[in-house]
This record gives sequence, structure tokens and C-alpha cells, in this order.
Amino acid sequence: MKITGAVLEEIGRPRPFADSRPISISELELAAPGPTEILVRMEAAGICHSDLSVVDGNRVRPVPMLLGHEAAGRIVTVGSDVTDLQPGQRVVMSFLPRCESCANCAEDGRLPCTAGSQSNNDGTLLHGSRHLSRDGEPVHHHLGVSGFATHAVVDRASAVPVDDDIPADIAAVLGCAVLTGGGAVLNAARPRPQDSIMIVGLGGVGMAALITAISQGISRIIAVDTLEQKLDHARRLGAHETYTPQQVLEAGVKARFVIECAGNPRAFETAFAATSPGGTT
Repeated sequence: MKITGAVLEEIGRPRPFADSRPISISELELAAPGPTEILVRMEAAGICHSDLSVVDGNRVRPVPMLLGHEAAGRIVTVGSDVTDLQPGQRVVMSFLPRCESCANCAEDGRLPCTAGSQSNNDGTLLHGSRHLSRDGEPVHHHLGVSGFATHAVVDRASAVPVDDDIPADIAAVLGCAVLTGGGAVLNAARPRPQDSIMIVGLGGVGMAALITAISQGISRIIAVDTLEQKLDHARRLGAHETYTPQQVLEAGVKARFVIECAGNPRAFETAFAATSPGGTT
């Protein structure tokens, strides 16, 4: 079938990208799903920093590549081996599928799937298939999803069903921002109610970490950001304390668990300095 999508043509073109135009909006051919795969009509997709990391060359991937991974949509058809999903269901895309048979998959979510990581590096779906082409030439998949398009074929392991009462734009961020920030709290930090936790950087990932910490009933939740409006929002959500990075350093604020969600040197320095002795950053 014919689809339209955002294709990264070349990695590392100079900024501003509005001038160098590394991405084109292209018409592509999308092949039918295989036995373990599904065809999804995309409803919403978020622009994540992981997409930019491929565009600017910080995360090298094969090109041309149809970008996008933080996405949600409706199932159109399912492969012959997919028995637990039905056409019409809304699904959220997962950027790292799991084979459920490798050693890493046995580690209770703490380690990335070996096969899933390899397929993401190769620009294929989980079991090595590739369904995208343009003018007879292959186009690579991004993180097993390629959600910046009208439709996508993904492996069943890359899709999680959600109820219809979750709007598509909210459902989309469940697949990356919430998965990343919330997962850092639940799978990496694993705080107890009596613990303290600090979230440094209140973008999508940081807010997801904050909400997850609040849901776990942590006794002391600290939110840190450079922007006052984000700190205001964190307080409304339930953060017990809010600071700018400078205030954290000047006041010597510490926490047992510190999660850095901004991905820049200053944020990491703040997080490292704010970690209590014996704590975890």
C-alpha cells in the first residue's frame, strides 16, 4: 500500500535543519504484515529527542530511514499468528520490542532485549523483516516503529493495547516519555515509600518520572528545573519541594535517588552533586 512519511535522507547535515533539510516528506510503499506483525493506522506521534539524535548523528542509524517511534494508532489488520489483538483496537508503540527468550529479557525489565536492540540498530523489525521501500529501494525502520507516517507495520511485540478512553495524543507519549521516565523510577531506582527522590529536568521524561514517583507514595519528592513555570507545574502535580539547579547546589539539597532527565552536562552535574552518600544517580 502507498503511505506518506517523514524520511531521513542523510545523517549529520548542518544546522539549521530548516535550511539543510535532512528530512523529506515522501510517498513510500508499505508491504503487508507478516505472521507476527500488525498494520497500524497512525493517529498521533510525538517528536522525541531520540529522533533528533539520529538526525544530527549522535546515534548513527542506516539511511534512508522513516523516523518516529513515540506513536499511537488503530490496528487495521493483524498477521496470522497474532491472536490477542483485533482490528480497530488502539495501540501504543514500544520503541524496544522484547523477544522474551534471550538472557536479557529474563532480567525483569532491567536490561534491553538483545534481539530488539540488534533489530533497532539494523533498521528492521524484531525478526529482521523490512516493509518499507521507495522507488524500489529499501527504506529502514526507526526503532521498530517508523511512526511519522500515515501507516506502519510493526511486530506484535512493539504494540501495547490501550482503552479507547485514552486520547491518541496522550497514548502516544506512553510509548516513550512515560516509559522512559516512569521506568527509571520503577525499574532502576525502585524507591521505597520512606525514601527521597529527586527529578532533575522536567520535560516529558522528567514529568513522567515525577508522576510515577508521586503514584508510589514516596515521602520526599524533589523537582528541579531552570524554568519556573515547570516548577509551578511540578508543585501542582504533587512535588514536595522544587528548586532551580543553582538553588540545589547552594542549599546542598540531597536525595537518596536522583534521576537526571535532561541529558545535558549541567543537569548531570547537578544530579551527581545532589546524590546522598550511598545513593544512586
